[in-house]
Amino acid sequence: MNDKFSKIGFILAVAGGAVGLGNAWKFPTLVGQNGGSAFVLLYLALTLGVGFSIFLAEMALGRLSGRDLPSAYETLAPRGGRKWRAGGVFIAGGMLVLSFYLVILGWVIRYIFLGFSPLPATAEEAGAVFDDLISHSLATSLGFYALALVLTLSVVARGIKSGIERLNVVMMPLLFVLLLAMLAYACTMQGFGAAAKFLFYPDFGKITVSSVLSALGLALFTLCVGVGCIAAYAASLSEGVRLVRSSVNIVFINIAIGLMMGLIVFTFIFEFHADPAQGAGLVFVSLTTMFAKMGLAGQVLEVAFFVSLFFAGITSAVSMIEPFVFYLIGRFKISRLRAVCISGCVIAVLGACSLLSMHADYASRFRLFGASFFDCLDFVSSNVMLPLGALTSAIFVGFVMDAQRLRGLFGADMGELGFKIWYFSLRFVAPVAIVIIMANLLFFGGK
Repeated sequence: MNDKFSKIGFILAVAGGAVGLGNAWKFPTLVGQNGGSAFVLLYLALTLGVGFSIFLAEMALGRLSGRDLPSAYETLAPRGGRKWRAGGVFIAGGMLVLSFYLVILGWVIRYIFLGFSPLPATAEEAGAVFDDLISHSLATSLGFYALALVLTLSVVARGIKSGIERLNVVMMPLLFVLLLAMLAYACTMQGFGAAAKFLFYPDFGKITVSSVLSALGLALFTLCVGVGCIAAYAASLSEGVRLVRSSVNIVFINIAIGLMMGLIVFTFIFEFHADPAQGAGLVFVSLTTMFAKMGLAGQVLEVAFFVSLFFAGITSAVSMIEPFVFYLIGRFKISRLRAVCISGCVIAVLGACSLLSMHADYASRFRLFGASFFDCLDFVSSNVMLPLGALTSAIFVGFVMDAQRLRGLFGADMGELGFKIWYFSLRFVAPVAIVIIMANLLFFGGK
């Protein structure tokens, strides 16, 4: 059986990996916190100029090796590369992200069901509902987390063609249709004009050093680089796919969905005069309250919105676990089902600890270095593992791999000038940018 991605399956699967809750939650939140449209332009520039360079580097690792990330480093390094195999440790970053990511996806599933009952009418009521879910209703939280985990594992266990590709071929178009429908409705609201102005009319006076660093971090996060996902998917790709063209399509799908999400969210924010610079409350508290003010139409929109978040979330979730499953299969020659079960057990334990660290009765027992276990996983994966994984990919592909092999892989689509620009960006621009963002986050708290 040829368990490989087709061209459209590959594009939608990688786009699904890149398009996740970061587009729906983190993107609007950071835009709101950093002044709107100027930040969007900065994010687009860094996505295309830095993030895309590393994205193609990870594509090359998987395509040229046809193997998991640790084996790719070992295989592609000249003169024997056993020491480079250690670079593959960053696939563990995807497992750490997924451990708390599925907690959030469980909340999303809970809010889909919430839309079939009367929604909380005030911000205080909505805040109480959300607080009860994460701090008091342990059985409910664990149940929806378990559901998110089982759904993710069941998709990955079915393999590349029957599982991951089929999920994305169905859910990515449905996600796009749902967003288009909500965007069409948003166009009829008075807040749409203010949202469009907020997103697309730049005010560069609001850009700070912190804004630049936040935009770079968001670019890396939303492109799903640094965890081995792109390499694992490229290793499972059929012959004859033009990588550069497919990668451009993937990046623009990611950007388009982020902008659509931003327009939808900020339309409701400005329609009801809420604060755009919120965190988790932006989605789970403020938007829920706004939907309640719209009556029956609001309940329909609430369900549609959280269904779209679920589609975005689960397509991204399967991409985070696949690199580790792919590694277990290749390294230890075990079945996919066994590899999925091993991975699922690790994630289940870490996710349960994350949930308990937010519960009122157990929070004090699940704290590390003064922070909740949930926040620790988020910090280590997002601020350490992901950027270090991306940095390792950039250095290895830019300085260790044979440039002629890369030219043979990308040169026909890029042209010589395009290849030189990409190669320069990969070797010098991307690593410096990642080091700066990591230093800022680790030593200055992102300020």
